[in-house]
Amino acid sequence: MTLFNIWHYISLGLILIMFIGGIVASLKQKDTKMQLSMLFSVTLISVFLAVLSIFVVDKYTKKVALSKLKNKRILVTEQIIYSGFVTNTGKYPIGKVTFSVKLVNRGHATGNVKGGNFYKPSGFFSFFTEGFNMGKSKPQTVEKEFIVAKNLKPGQAKYFRVYFGYPPYFSSTAEFTKVWGH
Repeated sequence: MTLFNIWHYISLGLILIMFIGGIVASLKQKDTKMQLSMLFSVTLISVFLAVLSIFVVDKYTKKVALSKLKNKRILVTEQIIYSGFVTNTGKYPIGKVTFSVKLVNRGHATGNVKGGNFYKPSGFFSFFTEGFNMGKSKPQTVEKEFIVAKNLKPGQAKYFRVYFGYPPYFSSTAEFTKVWGH
């Protein structure tokens, strides 16, 4: 669940006023079929607009910056640690800050990746071919998400550290990090 600010309440209030207006207009209709279809349409549109407005307001009012990001690989335990600071650069509090890491194996740079590592059959044909594969295919992408801060006030920064297992067969890895608030 997201932490609401004044813009959430304003947008939801406007949608509520439109919803009440639609209900009143539909109840003035004499035909019952018309009343029911208008009630259904007004309700459906209002719910859609309410959900959409929550996402739009979140996107434009909750801004997070990532700074001093460092990563360190621990070979003994085959883990990787990411640490850094997340800062609320917006004017409104943020309920949760999520940090996302995506590691992509670029083993093709060293020449030890086969074509089967990039293409994996799925759907109907994988049902028949799954049992015939002698070797297991290793995933070439690792994606992890972590909640690194909660209830971050405007201008406040918080240190975080996350760690997860690093595949030992990865070589020449590309990493992509992203942070967002909700």
